[in-house]
Amino acid sequence: MSVARTILSRSLRRSVKSFFRPQLCRTLSSSTNILDSGLPDVSIPSTSIPEFVFSKCEKYDHFTAIECGITGRKYTYGEIISKSKNLSRALRKKLGLKDGDVVAVLLPNVPEFPLVTLGVLHANLIVTTLNPVYTQEEIFRQLSDSSAKALITLVTSFPTASAACNKPFPIITIKTEQTQSTPAGAIDFAELVDNVIDLTDPVPRKADDVAFLPYSSGTTGLPKGVQLTNYNIVANISQNSSPDLPFIEETTKEHQDVIPVILPMFHIYGFTVNTMFILTKGTKLVTLPKFTPEDYVRVLRNHKPNILFVVPPIVLFLAGHPMVKREDLDPVRVAFSGAAPLGALDEQRLIEKAGKSVHMLQGYGLTETSPTVTAISIKLKEECDDVCGSIGRPIPNTLVKVVAIDDASGTPLGPNTTGELLVKGPQVMKSYLNRPEETDNTFLDGWLRTGDMVYYNDQRVLFVTDRLKELIKVKGFQVAPAELEEIIRDFPNVDDAAVIGVPHPSQGEAPRAYIVPKKNTKVDTKKLEEYVKEKVAHYKQLKGGVTIVDSIPKNASGKIMRRSLQLDYEKTNK
Repeated sequence: MSVARTILSRSLRRSVKSFFRPQLCRTLSSSTNILDSGLPDVSIPSTSIPEFVFSKCEKYDHFTAIECGITGRKYTYGEIISKSKNLSRALRKKLGLKDGDVVAVLLPNVPEFPLVTLGVLHANLIVTTLNPVYTQEEIFRQLSDSSAKALITLVTSFPTASAACNKPFPIITIKTEQTQSTPAGAIDFAELVDNVIDLTDPVPRKADDVAFLPYSSGTTGLPKGVQLTNYNIVANISQNSSPDLPFIEETTKEHQDVIPVILPMFHIYGFTVNTMFILTKGTKLVTLPKFTPEDYVRVLRNHKPNILFVVPPIVLFLAGHPMVKREDLDPVRVAFSGAAPLGALDEQRLIEKAGKSVHMLQGYGLTETSPTVTAISIKLKEECDDVCGSIGRPIPNTLVKVVAIDDASGTPLGPNTTGELLVKGPQVMKSYLNRPEETDNTFLDGWLRTGDMVYYNDQRVLFVTDRLKELIKVKGFQVAPAELEEIIRDFPNVDDAAVIGVPHPSQGEAPRAYIVPKKNTKVDTKKLEEYVKEKVAHYKQLKGGVTIVDSIPKNASGKIMRRSLQLDYEKTNK
């Protein structure tokens, strides 16, 4: 056991003893301002992700595990296990990949996603996921930084993926239509998963070994690899499976819960919660590669889902779009929102639209925490009056505290006082890949700094108020200002640049650029927007606009004062 986990274990024991739990909605003990879940800890096995998931899937062998909401392509739980293991053997024998090698996964939500990721992990390799709308430059950057040895993608994404590789690189392609053929130079995915290779399965990697390498910008800076171990992911699945946080019904011969998967599976929320956690419950997943109102409503009507994992823009769509009828929501028991805060009024609008008792729940997490940190249980929602719009309480085995900004001592604040949220738990990342300084800056005496501003009330229920971090959240995606600023400064006649997030009616936020032209020159803002558009994914585009300014506000150390720009924007757009 690592030193960090030893400290965590002692802290949890002390915390458990310091709380009295006769009722759910109790007042926080005055002896401590460190918050725990108020629930029993869960057992976390010391095992690999595929070992853990496969052990849960075995009893659902003949049930449909995952189906494409567009084509109807589907796999049973038994096929997920067998085909994942076939892929595992092929990656080691045919591609010669070794323990700890990184495999890049460039996929939208397709039924093959769990086969791919579990197969890679079962081969003792590391998965790094990429957004399928990334440009060639963005793909190249992550492939290089992660030292990926192979890539798995769709046939349609092969041209962009292959162009991003600056050296011979094995690319495995998945066909989504019968008319498609494997591109020249690519490897056919079906040949790898449909054929059994006579090869002994490897001894699983250790619980503390890195398994998943998503990319996040953290609180500042460019995207960096978040090293999540087998233990981190298995811990978060186990925490979400706590019997005190139930919302999924047991799968039986008579009933199987159905869940649409519209949240990106390459994102930590989609990977851990929407895929790995859900597969351990024997539910049926229905995938949609992208959100369109027509496709989403069609899934609601044809598959009659019981649980919706959503983000705030989808909640607003369900509550307000005339295409969504009350009867479309009849089978829904639970709507669980994450990735960004959802206001109490927006919660209530969806409940009113459904016209029945839909449990509207919220949770909070980060890529660096695998992701879940807090959640609202159905029981908490029913027994406490003031939890609407809240992110709930810590999940089991997790401690959080709220501290004043720039308080190096990390002294926890009391109720109803806003500060930065800090987290400690078995789901907290190992470190950033090859970024020791950024890793050190993200932790304070073993506590992960989230960069999010929160407070908790007298019932220990947490509310997000603002973000200390500089990230821009576009429909739940993270956009790093530094990445856009770097691109903008490379445009002709640009001397300096700053990017902030501004409110956007459909995206939540949108990047807005402030540009300082070089002396005696002009910058064509329309051409600049087109230039950026060619280099980044659609959600990173400058849909918040471009403004020419004389200077960028900076502090004494040269750091951009984004808050100053945001205040100026708010004043001029009242």
